[in-house]
Amino acid sequence: MSAYVILMREKTTNLEELNVYASKAPAGLAGHPLKPLAMYGKQEVIEGPEVEGVAVLEFPSMEEARAWYYSPVYQDALKHRLNGGVYRGVIVEGVSKE
Repeated sequence: MSAYVILMREKTTNLEELNVYASKAPAGLAGHPLKPLAMYGKQEVIEGPEVEGVAVLEFPSMEEARAWYYSPVYQDALKHRLNGGVYRGVIVEGVSKE
């Protein structure tokens, strides 16, 4: 069953760190079956606190999403994202298409 990684940037705190993340994160995609569905485009917050941006990534399963997120290459990039802003992230399982 598909799974989705949803990342929300609440606030940028260090643009240089986010730039380092942007340069390192693509290497973390190699070998992982993901499909970007939304990447920090126009949004409208309809509930809860404002966010600066949202990314939604689709994976074939929860296991594949976790494998990407916790991979050593992505973890190396992730530390820069977390040093560059305040984020919320979640992995959520999709619904059955049956």
